[in-house]
Amino acid sequence: MIRMATEEAFAAYEAVRHRLPAAGPPGAATRIASIEEVADRFDAFLLDAFGVLNIGETAVPGVAERIERLRVRGKRVLVVTNAAGYPHDRLMARYDRLGFRFDPADVVSSRAALRDGTAGRDLGRCGLMVTATTGIDDMNGLGRARLAEDPATYAEADGFVFLGSADWTESRQALLEAALRERLRPVLVGNPDIVAPRETGFSIEPGYFAHRLADATGVEPEFFGKPFGNIYDLAFRRLGPGIDRSRVMMVGDSLHTDILGAQAAGIASALVTSHGFFAGGAVDRWMDRSGIRPDYLLDHP
Repeated sequence: MIRMATEEAFAAYEAVRHRLPAAGPPGAATRIASIEEVADRFDAFLLDAFGVLNIGETAVPGVAERIERLRVRGKRVLVVTNAAGYPHDRLMARYDRLGFRFDPADVVSSRAALRDGTAGRDLGRCGLMVTATTGIDDMNGLGRARLAEDPATYAEADGFVFLGSADWTESRQALLEAALRERLRPVLVGNPDIVAPRETGFSIEPGYFAHRLADATGVEPEFFGKPFGNIYDLAFRRLGPGIDRSRVMMVGDSLHTDILGAQAAGIASALVTSHGFFAGGAVDRWMDRSGIRPDYLLDHP
């Protein structure tokens, strides 16, 4: 699996800022110990998964207990994640295995945002970037075919959908670039992340390949998930009517997805600095370089 270091990952996000939502007014970046410290100011918390709930396949210590304490105080807690590689049932099983207890309606994934955003659209037969071991029964409406080594699959597809890149290779990327140069078609990206924090560095995610594809071919990918508004709109619908956005906070570990997306959605934001994207780094310099500043900085979610 390809890995990136923090500097390289940050630079990759900065290089594609023209395709991301504009940053909102910078927050105060007030440092607090945890979200419980400001819980009285908010009714709902939207939590990123990778870097907040877990690092790779390891749960972040103490977060499950903190979520339960927020619920006792009457707070809504939703997961808002770009984990498009997992069907919803497998995603729920994963969180359960890690020790988190969520109602299925309280987990909002970019995969769900993609299905929601394409409902009723005739996309024809799409080629899927997806890990071979991942279920795709929930993607039936796309008339799907897995993208692998057969050039005919690329040539015959009416469009392309990016879900998971663990099995993706440079040879497959070259086949896709060639197919789009031959004939431009829609590219739908169910995970806009360029990287995700793992136990041993950052893994390369579908957004990385989507931006490379756009640079190489001129195609304009349609992104579903953070920092784009479609996933936040879906989360607000899950929260129900009458939710006051001024009393909703997004908690994440990435400036370019979680914090930028929260600002675009008009809600408060908190950046986790003790682990995840900026673990061990001097976050002030990353905020200064990007111009993206959250409302709060967290030692721990």
